Amino acid sequence: MHEMAIVESMVEAAVEHARGARVKRLKVEIGKLSTVLPDAVRFCFDLAIEGTDLEGAALEIVEIDGLARCRGCGGSVVLERPLGVCACGGIELEWTSGMGVQIVEMEVL
Repeated sequence: MHEMAIVESMVEAAVEHARGARVKRLKVEIGKLSTVLPDAVRFCFDLAIEGTDLEGAALEIVEIDGLARCRGCGGSVVLERPLGVCACGGIELEWTSGMGVQIVEMEVL
């Protein structure tokens, strides 16, 4: 489960950024093309925050649609999963966003 490594990195970054303050809430964006499962992140988060400045913190996950550009016509395509079809019927899509996982907000006490 690669989600645990991702969550551990997020927790480490949040602890470093909080500089000893207690973290009340962490907001994370997960791209739908990232292959990271939000439910697995939630499960791993509860384990990873034990004994850290994030213990007891709430996790808010926002899923971000993927975006792609059609190589045939140049049109934009919104993707909720890795494969899609452009309005022109083209299937050769170049992903442009929605592949990442990032902390976007942190609330500290």
